[in-house]
This record gives sequence, structure tokens and C-alpha cells, in this order.
Amino acid sequence: MIFVGSAGSSYTVDATAGDSVMAAAVRNGVPGIVAECGGNCSCATCHVWVREEFAPLVGPPGDMEDDLLDMGVSDRRSTSRLSCQIRVTPELDGLTVDIPPEQP
Repeated sequence: MIFVGSAGSSYTVDATAGDSVMAAAVRNGVPGIVAECGGNCSCATCHVWVREEFAPLVGPPGDMEDDLLDMGVSDRRSTSRLSCQIRVTPELDGLTVDIPPEQP
């Protein structure tokens, strides 16, 4: 999976099926994925913009995630997701997400 920082830096990491995208980022030291709540869907500090081509594969946010994105994200986009809520699957091989310039 590939994380692209706001300055254009790219971070390619390996992820294990079943892990969250956030866990893969934290485990590999990807800057910009703060993950203050540890993946409990309660802080929005792991916000990412999923690239359009992967949006159908990750699906829309759930209700709780949607509320957090509304309240806790300054630059919400149509493909905004909390990376703690995206589970890694074989279909997501090559998943590319952009990291917003500022997390809450």
C-alpha cells in the first residue's frame, strides 16, 4: 500500500490482510497518521483521502465514522475515510491514499 504525504513524499508499506490501513501506517512509521485513539474510531487523527480508483473497493464510511469525519476533519472530501476503519484485503493490493496536510 502507498501513502502519499501532503508534500508529495511517498511511503510504500507492506500490510497484512485483516489489519487496518492505520495499523500498517503506524507500524511502518508513516508520518501524518497520528492515530491518537489507537484505532477505536474516536478521534479522526488517521484521516486519509482514498484515491478514486480504490474508493469502490474500500466502500463508504459507516455511521460513526461518518459523524467523526463531519466533526473532526477540516478538509473532508468524497473519498475521506478514517484509515483505522479500512481493513486490508487482497483486493486492496496497491491501495493508494493521500494524507491531509494537517490532522486534528
